Amino acid sequence: MSAYDGAAHAPADPGQQYLERALALAVANVADGGGPFGAVVVTADGRVFDGVNRVTRDNDPTAHAEVVAIRRAASALGDFDLHGAVLYASCEPCPLCLAAALWARISAVRFAADRHDAAAAGFDDALFYEYFGGEGRTLMPVEHAEAPGRARPFEAWAEYAERVEY
Repeated sequence: MSAYDGAAHAPADPGQQYLERALALAVANVADGGGPFGAVVVTADGRVFDGVNRVTRDNDPTAHAEVVAIRRAASALGDFDLHGAVLYASCEPCPLCLAAALWARISAVRFAADRHDAAAAGFDDALFYEYFGGEGRTLMPVEHAEAPGRARPFEAWAEYAERVEY
């Protein structure tokens, strides 16, 4: 086979294989009794970390596939900063997962199904998107409460010589 023939059979988008992997993880997770979500984190140096939705299996409302994959990557790398990594998800990440990706310094996110596909299957996050968009604050009131010494934790942080900046 010539180099040209090999190139003709190579995926046009190398990231597509990770998106397909996330989809396969999601389907397999359903068969294991989990939610229909899968995610893959690919680090800048090419290491790959999978995650599946474990919310009902672990009784952990934060164990979304994307969060699980991010946790695995950060733990294995021994670093919370995943700058340069790409997160591939079987479905558009919800606000929780987007926030986790931002905190992890993920450089890009690619997803297959969108929030409307998820809503049609019974996973409707529209209220959460509205909430974070400034609408629907009655869903869960969040308010500032005066507290003496509210700055003490930050003062302790500033004085702690061995802190790890993030």
